Amino acid sequence: MKTIKLGKSDVFVPAVAVGCMRIADMENDDLVKHLNYCIEQGLNFFDHADIYGGGNCEKVFAKAFKETGFKREDVILQSKCGIRKGVYDFSKDYILDSVDGILSRLETDYLDMLVLHRPDALVEPEEVAEAFDILQNSGKVKNFGVSNHRPMQIELLKQYVNQDILVNQLQFGIGHSGMVTAGLEANMLTDGSVDRDGSVLDYCRVNKITVQAWSPFLYGFFKGVFIGDKENFAELNDLLDELSEKYDATPTAVATAWVLRHPANIQMIAGTTNTDRMAEIVKGSQINLTREEWYKIYLSSGHILP
Repeated sequence: MKTIKLGKSDVFVPAVAVGCMRIADMENDDLVKHLNYCIEQGLNFFDHADIYGGGNCEKVFAKAFKETGFKREDVILQSKCGIRKGVYDFSKDYILDSVDGILSRLETDYLDMLVLHRPDALVEPEEVAEAFDILQNSGKVKNFGVSNHRPMQIELLKQYVNQDILVNQLQFGIGHSGMVTAGLEANMLTDGSVDRDGSVLDYCRVNKITVQAWSPFLYGFFKGVFIGDKENFAELNDLLDELSEKYDATPTAVATAWVLRHPANIQMIAGTTNTDRMAEIVKGSQINLTREEWYKIYLSSGHILP
């Protein structure tokens, strides 16, 4: 498995992380097999959140992981906090309580990465800084990041926190490529030229923050998966089929390769619980699309080059 450097740290992680949002309803034996397969393939980075399955995803992960035979130090555990019913909450007490709950459910003494899940409009960065210091000094959290944050929201945090922000988890894929489109159509009177994120992709590259791409196979606002959807994405799927034959892979593999081909060294989060599908994604991480192929895929999804 290809590895990338995580932000400004000296930590190297797999280019594909295993998303754990859907594991709550898996049978324990199936989950054990899935975890074993992932770790054996070098996919030892697991992405959680305290709200996934109401916390149950972390519990079933801990139970299954005990049966894999691997040790805690063999894996990298990331979890997110900050979302609770009806509000977003980055208060010091809530962050600290959330981490204690996460550690308890995962049955571990520490997190490799804590991510603030979605921006809190009422954030008091001084409180975030206090929470981060307490968590780091106690050994409960090694590294920190954010999710779905715009550049200035990160800049605000950076004025107070003592730790580097290593990751920003953002939706990105062929069907959700606004971070690229806004740059390519800059200064144009086109729908694609609308800057919806403050040039966050370029900001992360400049500041050496790793972009973690979530839901890379969805399009629109959770409208569905574009792979195989020939009603809405006929040209794109025809091209994915064509490239699949060239690379002896699947459309899912090619769509994975498209995300990982970007020079920002993006880490893609794969949330599938199907081991065969994960194998396709692993295959995709080994495909290096040409510049021409990358742009051809981009155009076939409905974009333009002005």
